[in-house]
Amino acid sequence: MTIGKALWHPPPSTLVLSAQEIHVWRADLNQPIAQIERLAQLLSPDEQQRAKRFYFERDRNHFIAGRGILRTILGRYLNQPPDQIQFDYSPRGKPTLATSNPNQTLGFNLSHSHGLALYALSSTLKLGIDLEYRRPMPDAEKLAQRFFTPREYAAIQTLAGDQQQLAFFNGWTRKEAYLKATGDGLAKLSEIEVSLMPGEAAKLLSIAGDSNAASHWSLFPLIPASDYVAAVAVLGQNWQIKCLEVETRHGASLL
Repeated sequence: MTIGKALWHPPPSTLVLSAQEIHVWRADLNQPIAQIERLAQLLSPDEQQRAKRFYFERDRNHFIAGRGILRTILGRYLNQPPDQIQFDYSPRGKPTLATSNPNQTLGFNLSHSHGLALYALSSTLKLGIDLEYRRPMPDAEKLAQRFFTPREYAAIQTLAGDQQQLAFFNGWTRKEAYLKATGDGLAKLSEIEVSLMPGEAAKLLSIAGDSNAASHWSLFPLIPASDYVAAVAVLGQNWQIKCLEVETRHGASLL
């Protein structure tokens, strides 16, 4: 079942992430300048330097909001000041919590597109999320031929118009969510096969031709707002997903 716009809720006063839960947070990155300035104070020195390298102010503010909101959310779960949270990074840039605590198993991943951000959290590090704005893609069929499996490409060819566009974004977000969960790069897009037809249940079908390996993973499709498509990939089965809203009003504190 696709999780749509009506199922996003404000967070409870006490946040508890159970062993089989995934929490997905939705946030608007177009924040008032007062909020951007407050969030900028939460960033680490290296994040502040990254923000300065953006040429356009909008992109710089989106980066500050995205990282500041991530820190604020993690701080709620960790009972830790957001500016004190430290990250490690994989060789491909995937952030994880830097901790010496062997019992700390909070996994997270984030994605943003066209001013909207999603943050996924779970008790496993094998978690990935991807969000895409459904902009017109006149070359969707050519991209599918290049990056999708032959069977996926054949399915895309049977569709036209909006249905073909939706199938393409379904496939892209589900593949990338898995690759972000594993830390692999986009070069492996064509090795991952997923269901993608509109109305079809989201499923990872095979990994480099291995359907058994794919069966150990769960995929959750999301519609966080009009004209957006997203997906969460997580290792294991029987997960329950809860969708939460980051509420900001007129420069007030987040959450």
